[in-house]
Amino acid sequence: QPLAAVQGSIMHGLDQLPRPCDFRRTGSPVEQHGEPCLDDLGMGGQTFFEGIGALGHAGYLARYPLSSNGKFSVGMARISAPRLVICQEDGYEGPSSITDATSLTLEVEALEQDEQVAPTEERRLRPRIIRAVLIALLVILVGPYLLILLYRLDFVRPVSTLMLADLATFQGYDRRWVDFEDISPNVVKAVMMSEDGQFCNHGGVDWNQLQSVIDDAMAGEATRGASTIPMQTAKNLFLWNGRSFVRKGLELPLAMALDTVWPKERTMEIYLNVAEWGPGIYGIEAAARHHFKTSAAKLSRQQAALLAVSLPNPIDRVASKPGPGLKRLAGVVDRRARASGDYITCLYD
Repeated sequence: QPLAAVQGSIMHGLDQLPRPCDFRRTGSPVEQHGEPCLDDLGMGGQTFFEGIGALGHAGYLARYPLSSNGKFSVGMARISAPRLVICQEDGYEGPSSITDATSLTLEVEALEQDEQVAPTEERRLRPRIIRAVLIALLVILVGPYLLILLYRLDFVRPVSTLMLADLATFQGYDRRWVDFEDISPNVVKAVMMSEDGQFCNHGGVDWNQLQSVIDDAMAGEATRGASTIPMQTAKNLFLWNGRSFVRKGLELPLAMALDTVWPKERTMEIYLNVAEWGPGIYGIEAAARHHFKTSAAKLSRQQAALLAVSLPNPIDRVASKPGPGLKRLAGVVDRRARASGDYITCLYD
């Protein structure tokens, strides 16, 4: 009620005491509303004077416009003057009466500062948020290319995003790094013939195969994958599973970049050490031991072919428990691998 009295009197001036039903109470503030309710609340001129004193003693600071004669300003001066601002300030003792014009002129600098701090802080915060977002985008877009340079070093053993996801969800994984020289050529040939027959001849992307897939999609026909080994390596290291144009758009330049920076042997080594071969099973060494109880160096042609054809869907296609369809595919890949001499010259002399 004191707040309503103060605001009403400021709106009308001391020489125009609040009229009945000039304001109404809402949830918390008091709003101007046609025909008031100030008298309905039992408020009058005397209550207004007492209200100001009550505000001061209750620990509130008030700033209100005054005319040169010590009364509340009216007319144009009142309109252009600052609106009433009330805020709590612990330990402040206000005037006990407003009969003293000097007491009324409470030039509270703290209030002016409070009014300015909020928008100032907001203006300062907005550039920080924008800068943080831009930095995050820069890291996401540029970070993988910096990692490609780092992964060129032979002693660096990269991990895939799926491995990181397994760690983040406390599932763990099994991956045992093995150098290219310690991987059976049966595996290398089978994977190349199954996943990327032109591995030695393209620059990270098989554009002819990709164009063929695009043409099939435009014609409404069923499409097959056109991902090369560099593209799959880029996806495994930096991106996510699932088909999407966004992912493919990020994958293509990454594949070309790593194929430019890494030798073909390094690309194949990393791919075979991060590829997934079952839940929590990553890399050819872990896959060989999990599925066939042997090492990557001792995998036979049939075992290598079964591991190769399970790569597109290693969760459903279990190399150690192949069905008739998986065995048939493995047979086709094995025959191609035996005739792959001209296709693997970038890896073996």
